[in-house]
Amino acid sequence: MSDHRLIVDLDIRVNMDEAPDVDEAFVARVLEAAATRLDVSGEVSVSLVDDAEIHELNHTYRGIDRPTDVLSFSLSEGEEMPLPPGEPVPFGDIVISMPTAVRQAAEYGHTVYREVAFLLVHGFLHLNGYDHQDEASERQMFTIQEEVLADLGLTRDATH
Repeated sequence: MSDHRLIVDLDIRVNMDEAPDVDEAFVARVLEAAATRLDVSGEVSVSLVDDAEIHELNHTYRGIDRPTDVLSFSLSEGEEMPLPPGEPVPFGDIVISMPTAVRQAAEYGHTVYREVAFLLVHGFLHLNGYDHQDEASERQMFTIQEEVLADLGLTRDATH
């Protein structure tokens, strides 16, 4: 297996009292596992925001007037830009609503860490061209997500 290197830029713009261990090390560990599974390397930006901010982004960029749990903004869509040698591939941005992640974790009966990890992997897969528009692609995407989370020990019943 090749050496994977993922550069992660984390921007926390929300109160993290309910998930204080969701920090740059946690985010990097989860995304590195996803990058290893996909055999890719590059750079990704992650923002942890509140429902109001993700609502605004969802409305502005998707025309959907409500908050959501995760949004991905790929930099690989459209015209390909040549990179200087040695520059990491810029995947794009993942934006996660922490209040929504906390609510969903409670609804699904697992930890906030597992929910945030799920959303990170889900967003990262979107940045790498995966989607869930039909049953076959959804099954493929969700299988990869569950494999990455299992590799990290973040199963639905894990405590952390």
